[in-house]
Amino acid sequence: MIKINEIFFSIQGESSFVGYPTVFIRTTGCHLRCTYCDTKYSYHEGEPMERARILDEVARHPARHVCVTGGEPLLQKEVLLLMTELCDRGYRVSLETSGGKSIAGVDPRVHTILDIKTPSSGEGGSFVGENLDHLNEKTELKFVIGSEEDFAWAEAFCRQHDLFGKYMVLYSPSFEEMKPRWLAEKILHERSPARLQLQLHKYIWSPETRGV
Repeated sequence: MIKINEIFFSIQGESSFVGYPTVFIRTTGCHLRCTYCDTKYSYHEGEPMERARILDEVARHPARHVCVTGGEPLLQKEVLLLMTELCDRGYRVSLETSGGKSIAGVDPRVHTILDIKTPSSGEGGSFVGENLDHLNEKTELKFVIGSEEDFAWAEAFCRQHDLFGKYMVLYSPSFEEMKPRWLAEKILHERSPARLQLQLHKYIWSPETRGV
């Protein structure tokens, strides 16, 4: 059983899969309390679902992309089995995780997006360092930038661990806290190799709309 907050069909707004029709599986529960969190409703709301029922719900939608998100999906160990089953069924599966839990058991076919917490998140020390030993060609590293300090911190982290050039590094402006233009110009001025990422769904629909 996996406690699920919601399952819905929408357009992927983030990662290298941005723009694709995608089924989202949002799990319940998170051990972090980021200052900019836009899914606080997933902390506790949800119901236990059998994996077979989740798979049936995914199959109802005409999509080949599935995104497992939260909350923090890796708080529930059965999520690992679910992702493997989705891969076995031919879906392109992505996992959005904070990096605050080990990714060692994640199926290598899964595109793992590690949302590494910057200082302004209030959870800057939450990243599990050993996760750097489990990166592969499908790994993407995301940094939400809410201040100039966050930008400098993300740049230093990526260079210290030689992430640029090996993996896709995404810088996303903290919505309504950091202007996209500022971040775009900062990336250019500092000659950063990072890729600018906007949360597309928040520009298509109201930022408060659920199920998109």
